[in-house]
Amino acid sequence: MRVLAAMSGGVDSAVAAARAVDAGHDVVGVHMALSRTPAQERTGSRGCCSIEDASDARRAADVLGIPYYVWDMSERFEKTVVADFLAEYAAGRTPNPCVRCNEHVKFAALLDKALALGFDAVCTGHYARVVDGPGGVRELHRAADAAKDQSYVLAVMGPERLARAVFPLGDVASKAEVRAEAVARGLSVAAKPDSYDICFVADGDTQGFLRRALGEQPGEIVDEHGEVLGTHDGAYAYTVGQRRGLALGRPAADGRPRYVLSIEPVQRRVVVGPVEALDVAQVRGDSAVWFGDVPAVGSTCTVQVRAHGADVPARVLDADPAGVAVDVAGAGLRGVAAGQSLVLYDGTRVVGQATVAATRTAADLVAAAQAGA
Repeated sequence: MRVLAAMSGGVDSAVAAARAVDAGHDVVGVHMALSRTPAQERTGSRGCCSIEDASDARRAADVLGIPYYVWDMSERFEKTVVADFLAEYAAGRTPNPCVRCNEHVKFAALLDKALALGFDAVCTGHYARVVDGPGGVRELHRAADAAKDQSYVLAVMGPERLARAVFPLGDVASKAEVRAEAVARGLSVAAKPDSYDICFVADGDTQGFLRRALGEQPGEIVDEHGEVLGTHDGAYAYTVGQRRGLALGRPAADGRPRYVLSIEPVQRRVVVGPVEALDVAQVRGDSAVWFGDVPAVGSTCTVQVRAHGADVPARVLDADPAGVAVDVAGAGLRGVAAGQSLVLYDGTRVVGQATVAATRTAADLVAAAQAGA
């Protein structure tokens, strides 16, 4: 099988490419240049796609004895990932740029180009497993190493693209095993720090990045009853569930901490309140992607709403090819924001994914029932 190995310059993608070679595939390495003005070097674990990263990927390809190319994907990345990130925050939502990158770049633009050039699949260093299910249908499962599992950010790819994906690290027991293998193979990236945070915000200052792009948009911070408690320079700098950085002039009457409950971008208003007001009873998602049949109403599953969050038990209230609603009452789910990715699991198997459109609290349901009565 002809395989295009996406090589970021990190240890995971280098070892994944090496395993693809060991599996007997005809492997070609490619580094995606995602930044229009790449830095010479990364700042520790922050940022990505620097000139240093491209050089590290080239050295790894040389060790593996495979052809290597650099593809400029910066325009696609800017238009689909960075632009979406800014637009979502401006709309009062909380996006996950890694999900959008997998959707639009790694398993869309990159895979499409690979197929056009005659490759059969794309190989990446993601931690996830592909399992042949009933009838030979490929299933996306959590990685063996739960601490590194990335099935959550991959769920957006859908079954058609999963059929063209190879994840050689899905069965490894730990990241330490990957680093040890890199040492044994003579790969210089064996001890290279993992990248984290948002790759295109190299200094880690997300609020500063948003402020520079969106400008100052002053507004009010209010409580649940509309009383003004303070001001802000841009509602886009806040996200549901946030506690730190509110800088309110006076404490709540009960002395308890306050959290961001909602963001109203049109009014430029941030609403804050007690932590229990963040408890979620129902979550509705749209733009759904399913791996197989749409789940039946009343069926049970687990759901995850954050890349590094725990999954919680849920019951399907409604589902169709375009969207899903789940009941998570009593599951301890808090602070879910519109724009986040909602992933449904059956054990370790990914059932589907949707983008959070709205949530309802227990108080919302009581109010709705009373209004109906």
